[in-house]
Amino acid sequence: MKSNLYIKFCPYCGYKLVRKMLEGRERLYCSRCGKIFYENPTPVVAVIARDDEGKILLIKRKIEPRKGEWALPSGFMEIEESPIEAALRELAEETGLKGKSKRLIGVYPNNSEIHGYLITIIYEVKILGGKLCAGDDAEEAEFFAVNQMPPLAFQSHREALGEVLK
Repeated sequence: MKSNLYIKFCPYCGYKLVRKMLEGRERLYCSRCGKIFYENPTPVVAVIARDDEGKILLIKRKIEPRKGEWALPSGFMEIEESPIEAALRELAEETGLKGKSKRLIGVYPNNSEIHGYLITIIYEVKILGGKLCAGDDAEEAEFFAVNQMPPLAFQSHREALGEVLK
């Protein structure tokens, strides 16, 4: 598993961190001050939104990972932001649309080749307004009929969409 922590030195005392078996698993540890650094998953959010005809909103990714592939509007949660606030922010940033939460679809583990271990929280949202346009990390933003969807870049997005479409 790729680590989410890229630190090499203790942020408390500056001493070099080592990997040590602690609490049943290998962890980053400072042998000078005794601090343990827990490597936790990074929270990511995504939304499933449909237009009035039931078409699914997707964005074509402008950045890695999976640049140029289609995905649900998604991104990283920011500090002091709830998962749904983050999801609605990402929707607006990447598509120009505003929405409100309908329901939580699910929480999915994912190991990213670039970002390490992630936990993806996916909501179904109702579109309230705005003007569809690609923004932020999106090359394109478009609605697709369910039977004309391109392949999705991420397994978590495919699983969540499968839940919504059953």
